[in-house]
Amino acid sequence: MVQAKLETRVLDVLKEKIQMIETGEGAIYLVGPIRLPVNLYGETVVFQWYCWLNQCQVTDDYQEIIDRLSSANLAEYQQSSVLVYGDFEHADDALIRLHSICHTGDIFGSKRCDCGYQLKQSMKNIVDHGTGALFYLANHEGRGIGLFSKAMAYVLQEHGYDTVEANESLGFVDDSRNYDDAIRVLKTLRDKPVTLMTNNPKKLDALQDAGLPISGRQALWGDRSEFNEKYLQTKVQRSGHLEGGTTDPDDQP
Repeated sequence: MVQAKLETRVLDVLKEKIQMIETGEGAIYLVGPIRLPVNLYGETVVFQWYCWLNQCQVTDDYQEIIDRLSSANLAEYQQSSVLVYGDFEHADDALIRLHSICHTGDIFGSKRCDCGYQLKQSMKNIVDHGTGALFYLANHEGRGIGLFSKAMAYVLQEHGYDTVEANESLGFVDDSRNYDDAIRVLKTLRDKPVTLMTNNPKKLDALQDAGLPISGRQALWGDRSEFNEKYLQTKVQRSGHLEGGTTDPDDQP
């Protein structure tokens, strides 16, 4: 397929909004910031939105980048993004959330999990704090097993399996998520300390292992109901999630 050469003014606009982050195995192409007004609990809040894509090829030729992507049928692939609020680069402290995509919870409002609640509440917490970022991570569905496998895991859960047992019975590990790309993007956008909103110590460990300055952890429990009680208990009892509220990273085991 022959691509038409982009107009100079189109390239000039895109050059201002695309960054290349080399990874050692290729590059992450980060586009943004883009002004994104969001309906958050009935109020319009303006975030700055970025989206990124991991590619094997490394080039700063924007015509080549766009030519390649326009023929890659990216609609069939998931891409991650991040919502940024306030002066994220310069503020002394900022809240961040590494949020794994959850088709059922985030889109349909499923009560089988607490993901939809965590998504909206973390956005509200960021706005209330004054600055922060919500990383919305693709390829993390069902802790990394994918949507179809998650549906099969749900079938097993309806027959008495807990979340961990269902994943492992299908041949998966409990949690196969990887945060490397999100951490690279975070390092590009900010080098000051962050407070991580999570109940999952593995996310905190990932940031610490990458050498990021962390000022603490903020718990994100809520929306407990008869539909997700066992799910939430399994997070603590089987997956090691932390029940406490706030944590100093120096107190981590």
